[in-house]
Amino acid sequence: MLSLRSRSLLVSQKATLWLASSLLLIDLLAILFGVFMRYIAGGAPIWTDELARYLIIASVLLAMGAVWVEGGHMRVALIERLLPSGLCRLLNVYQWLLTLMLAIGGAVVSYRYAMSVSMFTSSGLGISRTIPMLSVPAGFALLAWQALLYGPAPLKTIAEEVE
Repeated sequence: MLSLRSRSLLVSQKATLWLASSLLLIDLLAILFGVFMRYIAGGAPIWTDELARYLIIASVLLAMGAVWVEGGHMRVALIERLLPSGLCRLLNVYQWLLTLMLAIGGAVVSYRYAMSVSMFTSSGLGISRTIPMLSVPAGFALLAWQALLYGPAPLKTIAEEVE
């Protein structure tokens, strides 16, 4: 039976990956619409490029925490394999605390920035720049939340998944 923390992490991972996948699908449709309009209909609206750019950034940032928990990001785990178990545990706690601090810091700084650009509008969509910029603090906050739920346990590696 899974603990509440494990279930919360699993639900959070699935929800963010579904949201990121949905944004990626919408991004694909916007790009295809832009290509169709540009090369078949004779002229693409300017908003398709801008929407595609904002959607790809949002999908990557929203999936960031779930990918971190799964160990799917790029990292070198050589030091963890060479250290004795006590030092390895200390390294895992250090990595976890560093991830939490950077994620929380990134969420706070990017939220302040997103709020500071509210007076500007995007050129293609004509919306406040704050709206697409909020995906950055949301992504960092989700990373912090999912790292907090994961705890200072060792991160998964590709070698562990293959075995």
